[in-house]
Amino acid sequence: MLQPLYEPQFSPTSYGFRPHRSAHDALLKCGEYISAGYVFTVDMDLEKFFDTVCHSKLIEILSRTIKDGRVVSLIHKYLNSGVLIGGNTEGTLVGVPQGGPLSPLLSNTVLNEPDKELIRKGHLFVCYADDSMVFCRSESAAKQTKESITRFIEGKLHQRVNREKTIVSYVKGVKY
Repeated sequence: MLQPLYEPQFSPTSYGFRPHRSAHDALLKCGEYISAGYVFTVDMDLEKFFDTVCHSKLIEILSRTIKDGRVVSLIHKYLNSGVLIGGNTEGTLVGVPQGGPLSPLLSNTVLNEPDKELIRKGHLFVCYADDSMVFCRSESAAKQTKESITRFIEGKLHQRVNREKTIVSYVKGVKY
């Protein structure tokens, strides 16, 4: 079972696909940050996240914790097993199969990387699966944070940030 290995590594403010955590809990945490004066947000949108997870990056991340190469190899085979479209199997070179038993854990493992970067830089944030909000006290800080975390996600994880949907806003203008 991989969950006990990874669960302690995940951010306490990451709520999606995790035991004893809900969207309601995520909203409550957002409220705490807003009440504390963090009223500007970076509302992050990753472009087609589940369909575009870079397999090599995911395997690299998994290999940091999973020391048994056979397990890593099995996960790699699972990722590359393909999908059935119109009766034909098509290979998958990127993406995490949605609805599969491993999908939530694999997704959270990748999404934990920007969480660790935000923690390292001292930012407050809330995540629910691939939806995340970073809370700042000023608009200028939020703009700087948006640029910094976008560079990290695109450069280190090889994921695309949807620049049209990723916005800096006063909290009243955001729907989470």
